Amino acid sequence: MTSRLALLLLCLPIGGLAESHWPQFRGEGGLGIGTGKPPVEFNAEKNMRWQVEVPHGHSSPCVWGDKIALTGLDGGKLVTFCLNRADGRELWRVAAPAEKIEGAHRIGSPATPTCCTDGERLIAYFGSYGVLAYDWSGKELWKKPLPAPVVEFGTSASPIIADGKVIIVADQDVGSYMIALDVKTGAEAWRVDRSEFRRGFSSPLVWKHDGIEELVVCGSLWVRSYDLKDGKQRWSARGMARVSNASPVAADGVLLVSSWNVGGDEDDRVLMEPHETFAAANDADKDGLLTLAEFPKGKIKDRFSQIDADKDGKVTKAEYETMRGMFADAVNQLFAIKPGGSGDITDTHVIWQVNKHLPYVSSPIVANGRVFTMKSGGLASAYDAKSGSPIFQAERVDASGDYYASAVSADGRIYITSQRGTVVVLDAASDTLKVLARNDLKASVFASPAIVDGVIYLRTDKHLYAFGE
Repeated sequence: MTSRLALLLLCLPIGGLAESHWPQFRGEGGLGIGTGKPPVEFNAEKNMRWQVEVPHGHSSPCVWGDKIALTGLDGGKLVTFCLNRADGRELWRVAAPAEKIEGAHRIGSPATPTCCTDGERLIAYFGSYGVLAYDWSGKELWKKPLPAPVVEFGTSASPIIADGKVIIVADQDVGSYMIALDVKTGAEAWRVDRSEFRRGFSSPLVWKHDGIEELVVCGSLWVRSYDLKDGKQRWSARGMARVSNASPVAADGVLLVSSWNVGGDEDDRVLMEPHETFAAANDADKDGLLTLAEFPKGKIKDRFSQIDADKDGKVTKAEYETMRGMFADAVNQLFAIKPGGSGDITDTHVIWQVNKHLPYVSSPIVANGRVFTMKSGGLASAYDAKSGSPIFQAERVDASGDYYASAVSADGRIYITSQRGTVVVLDAASDTLKVLARNDLKASVFASPAIVDGVIYLRTDKHLYAFGE
């Protein structure tokens, strides 16, 4: 082998596919579509290329060329770190200058948002600090401190890069907003007030169709589209739950949105009395404010921290009535939107909807013209993406537990991972549920996998694995 040929081979990324990357949460375009032919069966003894210990975190792998970026919490510090894609060897690690680590859900993490990249710059976002930009050698390029979101469960929505801008959606219980930063400098390009929205955890999506790109953001009660150039609103559609967890996807000319939360089903409505009636019965000191102790036991008291928007320990009439309205208007459903709308498109551009067997956090995936979902408990459903016609519904995959990771696909197969660490592999072309494998990793999983050039990069609570034949 000549020295020139050897150099060329060394410069090729794994698999020799120069355009094969996973640049953000759920990969190219946020669609969850992988490349190559990943293995169907894998575990610590089979088809494992390597495993490395990593700091605790829920962010998913961001893959570019021969490098993988992740975030984590290590020794009380939030870190962004980079691994060699060939063997998992750590290349560099930098800490975010966060003065205080934000709170998180008891099973959550302050390192949940996934990094994104345009190939030159690596973007990390922590609710505890804000946005940090590095080059792929770990050198800081710019930083943009942002206030920690006002929500006790922590930050989950991942940043994306679109139209030369870093998009950050900061839906929270007080002061929700969306901001676009110049990817080269961090300068603010535009900001959108979203104060009518409460807490949200889903990531935005750039919907490409008919020669245009629009920014789709799911939130409480509404899903909205914005112009990437200036942040101006294009359209809105009703039909969301109180809290948005799953991220939208698009395929076959339609946008697919999934939303479920407590109180949005017809047979599970949470009814709140008018404030006047509730306060008359429960405001013991008659000061017009309601404390946690003054709430009677039940579903309403269980959500005191959500009703108390500003977290001062006292619920005002305005806070109470806002949540009462949200419970009344919340809708749990999977629905499809056709392009071309403006204004309120609920009655004109929503082409089908399904309101049963919905996932809670796990985002849907589209493959082979079908949209697949996984409800906690291990109940899989599939529908024709264009018509919504059921292919199968609530079929058991025999892998129980909650599902927080989002599904990904490659080579005609669906890969979906339970919190308990079982990766279920489904045949995307079968007209009935066909489980090809159940791969038990024997570890807790919250992060979504990345599939690049036939290799599955999957993060558990303590390790990052690379599986490939």
